[in-house]
Amino acid sequence: MAVPSSPESLVFTVRRGKEELVAPAKPTPREVKLLSDIDDQEGLRFQIPVIQFYRSDPSMEGKDPVLIIRKAVAEALVFYYPFAGRLREGPARKLMVDCTGEGVLFVEADADVTLTQFGDALQPPFPCWEELLYDVPGSAQVLNTPLILIQVTRLKCGGFIFALRLNHTMSDAAGLVQFMNTVAEIARGAREPSVQPVWRRDLLNARVPPRITCNHREYEQVPDTKGTIIPLDDMAHRSFFFGPSELSAIRRLLPPHQQRCSDFEILTACLWRWRTIALQPENEEEVRIICIVNARGKFNPPLPTGYYGNAFAFPVAVTSAGKLRENPLGYAVDLVRKAKADVTEEYMHSIADLMVLKGRPHFTVVRSYLVSDVTRAGFGEVDFGWGRAAYGGPAKGGVGAIPGVASFYIPFTNAKGEHGLVIPICLPSEAMDRFVQELETILNNSHRVTVTSASRFISSSL
Repeated sequence: MAVPSSPESLVFTVRRGKEELVAPAKPTPREVKLLSDIDDQEGLRFQIPVIQFYRSDPSMEGKDPVLIIRKAVAEALVFYYPFAGRLREGPARKLMVDCTGEGVLFVEADADVTLTQFGDALQPPFPCWEELLYDVPGSAQVLNTPLILIQVTRLKCGGFIFALRLNHTMSDAAGLVQFMNTVAEIARGAREPSVQPVWRRDLLNARVPPRITCNHREYEQVPDTKGTIIPLDDMAHRSFFFGPSELSAIRRLLPPHQQRCSDFEILTACLWRWRTIALQPENEEEVRIICIVNARGKFNPPLPTGYYGNAFAFPVAVTSAGKLRENPLGYAVDLVRKAKADVTEEYMHSIADLMVLKGRPHFTVVRSYLVSDVTRAGFGEVDFGWGRAAYGGPAKGGVGAIPGVASFYIPFTNAKGEHGLVIPICLPSEAMDRFVQELETILNNSHRVTVTSASRFISSSL
């Protein structure tokens, strides 16, 4: 089975216009709005990039995506005016939005490349990524800078790339897609969003008095005594495709009573185990898997439709590297399932209380691996008038305050039309080689064939 063509060697030129501020199209309230105590934790104080690729559409011939999207952003900001403000920090590190109406950063660009030149497989990491979302000097700080940066890059084929960087304290994936859909609806002719934005960050604030009622090992302050945090130099970024045959091969490793486990639980357990083997920690060292869990539906009543703040938790499973390596896969699956089940309404209130009582700590990164399933977030469905995205979702793995810790599960259809997940992984180069070897060994043994599964991996690396 042939490896899908990879765009690793693709080089192209991007001509950018000068960055500009796009302000709301009409006057908006001048006020200060507090973020929630979930929003302003240290682990969300970073910029997160997403990218959308769009094919040309004959029905849109002669229409300029830059002009249409820029105008739609200005109109969307009338409804989402906090995005046009700036983040400030108050006493006790409390974050708030100063709704100044200054606007979001917008960059217009043209690239001398076609969508097909990116290869059969549009997946992270993308070539010339820094050219597709220009890091405007001075714009990447969390405080006192634009909360969103957008770059729209026209392609030679008539398609375009929409790239966006968000200050993560403002929204999670669901909230960001809600804003992007508003821009898209207005670009297609709507006058207002079909889902009205709801601020209500007070719903996720600490109680009075705050009280930690749950166990939150995800916020333990673990000293990095052995220098185990992944180094920033010599990092390999690769993406792997898991389709129906890969997932069924992994399921064969589990006993009958665990066959009902979700694909997320099984795949997360596998990746955690393989990644631990690749990084070669000593047997007694603690290793952690952190699963992002959307808590919107955990509340009674649920959080209001239209709420666009961060509404997720970082539940964690902890074990020793030796136990994770030596036990069957089912051991890791059980740990992942239990961690996910920990998230309840009480758990969310307890996190908010912990943030206030303990100074808004970062989640533990020492020997941690974090996974986030964005398959239901809806990035690929965002339609500015040119149809669904050819690819939509996170721009790379390993993002965050500590590069290399996080992976996203992104919906993907490969060149053969198979639906599955593409998962960007970021590891030191030598560890990446061991990770790939482990993956190939497990899947080939399970399939009882040679090469077949391994060659299915979309493995682009930069």
